[in-house]
Amino acid sequence: MTVSIDRSRSLEELERDRWPAPSPDATRLIATAHALRSRPVGTLTVEDLRLLIRQDIGLAVLLPLAVEVLRDDPLAEGHMGEGDLLHAVLTRSPAIWSACPDCARQVTDIVSGLSDLPPDLRSAVERFVDARPHS
Repeated sequence: MTVSIDRSRSLEELERDRWPAPSPDATRLIATAHALRSRPVGTLTVEDLRLLIRQDIGLAVLLPLAVEVLRDDPLAEGHMGEGDLLHAVLTRSPAIWSACPDCARQVTDIVSGLSDLPPDLRSAVERFVDARPHS
């Protein structure tokens, strides 16, 4: 199943939720997340996806987009290093995967073909797979 997302629209538009401007003393992370929410989701980079997903922002929209990236490049790299997008995806709360079972299945398929992973990524893969219901 492919999720249809209008990539010309922002998270604010897709979620129908416009956040107030961050306070003047907001951290760079908060200011960046706010700014990214107003950009068309089709223009978000691997790093943008990683940052927002790690903050649990827009997961219903962004997880399917991240899965598309990971299908082509499972070890897609943002600013934190090789595989950081995959790590961000794998470490989301198990509850989110109940709302997006197709994404969970696709992520499981992606990680099943990976080997020789760094220890932190291998651990994240193991925790993710162990948390999935087995059929």
